[in-house]
Amino acid sequence: MELNGKGLEDKGPWEKAGFRLPQFDREAMIRATEECPQWVHFGAGNIFRAFPAALQQTLLEQGIEKTGIIVAEGYDGEIIDRAFLLYDNLSLAVTLKADGTIEKRVIASIARALRLDKPGDFEALRGIFRSPSLQMVSFTITEKGYSLGDSSGGRSGLFPEVEADFREGPAAPKSYLGRLAALCYERYRAGKFPLALVSMDNCSHNGDKLFQGVEPFVIQWVEKRLVEGEFLDYIRNPAQVSFPWSMIDKITPRPDEGVRKMLEALGFTDTAGQVTAKNTYIAPFVNAEEAQYLVIEDAFPAGRPALERAGVLFTNRDTVNRVEKMKVCTCLNPLHTALAVFGCLLGYTTISAEMKDRDLVRLVEQIGYNEGLPVVVDPGILSPQEFIDQVLRVRFPNPFMPDTPQRIATDTSQKISIRFGETIKAYLADPKRKVEDLKLIPLVLAAWLRYLRGVDDQGAAFTVSPDPLYETLYPAVAGINLGQKGPFHQQLEPILANPTIFGVNLYEAGLGEQVETYFEKLFAGPGAVRNTLAGCVKRAE
Repeated sequence: MELNGKGLEDKGPWEKAGFRLPQFDREAMIRATEECPQWVHFGAGNIFRAFPAALQQTLLEQGIEKTGIIVAEGYDGEIIDRAFLLYDNLSLAVTLKADGTIEKRVIASIARALRLDKPGDFEALRGIFRSPSLQMVSFTITEKGYSLGDSSGGRSGLFPEVEADFREGPAAPKSYLGRLAALCYERYRAGKFPLALVSMDNCSHNGDKLFQGVEPFVIQWVEKRLVEGEFLDYIRNPAQVSFPWSMIDKITPRPDEGVRKMLEALGFTDTAGQVTAKNTYIAPFVNAEEAQYLVIEDAFPAGRPALERAGVLFTNRDTVNRVEKMKVCTCLNPLHTALAVFGCLLGYTTISAEMKDRDLVRLVEQIGYNEGLPVVVDPGILSPQEFIDQVLRVRFPNPFMPDTPQRIATDTSQKISIRFGETIKAYLADPKRKVEDLKLIPLVLAAWLRYLRGVDDQGAAFTVSPDPLYETLYPAVAGINLGQKGPFHQQLEPILANPTIFGVNLYEAGLGEQVETYFEKLFAGPGAVRNTLAGCVKRAE
C-alpha cells in the first residue's frame, strides 16, 4: 500500500487492512478548489493534518462542501516537500484510542500544498488571495510564529527580515507575517473583499495575537506611503477582515516508532520518518489522540465552511475566552507543563508512564482541582469539571499515546505566563483568596528553572528542549550544581521579576521568595527533586 493517488486506486488491500479511504471524488474537489478557493491554511504540521484537514474531509464525504484546503508553510518548507508533495498531498491520520483500538484514515482534503519561500508558490498565493470566493485563512504556526522579534533581534528587538519588510513594503516580503500582510494587501487591491483570519494556535486570545502581528506592517507601510492609507482601515474593520478567537485542543505527538511498525506490519509501505533541518519531526502519517475540541468565535465576513456539521463549536467571543482560559490556564495546559518539567527531571519519556507515578498524579490533581478550578469561569458549552476529569482519567493516562514530556517542554518560556500567570492574577484579583495559598504552582515554576540546568534528579545531563529564551536564561543557572547551598536570589531575581515570562512580577505578587525556597530545595543533591515533590504534594493534601 503506497500513499499516493495511484496507490489508492486498488482499494482492496487498504480496506482489508482496516484503513478508511476518502469517500469523495478527489479530482473534482481539486478542480473546484482551483476555480473557487475558499480555505487557505498556514502551518502544515501534524495538528493541521490530523484535525482541520480531517474536519474538511468529513464535510466533503457528506457532500456538504465541494472544495478542499490549500495549505501553505512559511517556517519549514521541507514539510511541504517531504511530507506533502512526495505523497500527492495525502496523509494518514492514525487515532490512538484509550481502549486500545486504532483508527487509520487516509486524509485527502488538501487540494494544494505551497511554500511561502518559493517565489512561484507565493505568486500563486497572491492569486488565491485575489479570489472573491476565499472565505477563511486559518493558522497553526505555534505561538512563537506571531512574534516580530525577541532578544536576538538586534538593537530594535525586531527580527532582521521584519525590519526589512517594514522598510521595503509588500512587493517582496521575507518574514512570515510580512508575507501575510502582503497577501492581505493583494486582496484589498483586488476589491477590498472580506476575509476571516483565524488563528487556531494554542495561545490566549490568539486572534488578537495574529492581528497584532499583521497590523504593524500595515502601519509602517502606510507611514512610508508604500500602500494606501485606506488599507489600514480595511485591516482594522472586522466587517471586512476579522480575527476571530478560537480554542483548539488535540494532542498530536511526533511520529511514533511503535505506530510505524504497526503500519508496516499491515502492508503500509510509506512510513519513513524524517527530521528536517529546522528540527521538525515529520512522516507520511500522524498519530494523535481521539479527543478533540475546536471552539471558534463566529465572525466570518465572507462566510465559512459548515464546520459545525463536523463538530466545531461556533459561539461568541466571550464564550471562546472562557473556554480558552478553562483549557489553557487550568484544565489541561498547566498540567501538561507540570508533567513535562518534572518528567524530564525524573527520567520519564512518556506522559502515560508519568500518570502511574503517585506523586506526579497528586501534583497535577492538586494544581488542577485545588488551585486552578476554583477560579475558572464555567463557559457553559463545555463543563470544566468534565473536561479536567477526561484529561486526568482518560487522555493523559492513555498508554497508547506516545506523547513525551520532552516534546511538551518545548518553548516553555513562551507558554508559562498564560498557563500559570493567569491563575496567579485571578488569585490577586479576588479579595476572598490569598495568593499564598498557591503552593504547587510556585513549585512547578521553580522546577522549570531547575530543569533549565539540564541535569536530572540523579545528576545526569540531559538535553533541554528547544526554547527561544534558553540562551538568555541558562547563564543564570549554569553555575549552580547539585548540593550547592543558596541563597540564589542574585541569579533568580532578574528572571522571577520578569512579567513577560510569568505574566506578573513574582516578587510583587508575593510568590518570588517561595519559588526561590523551592529552587534551593530542588538543588539540595541527588534525589532532591523527588523528595521535594513528594513532600509538597503530601503537605498540600
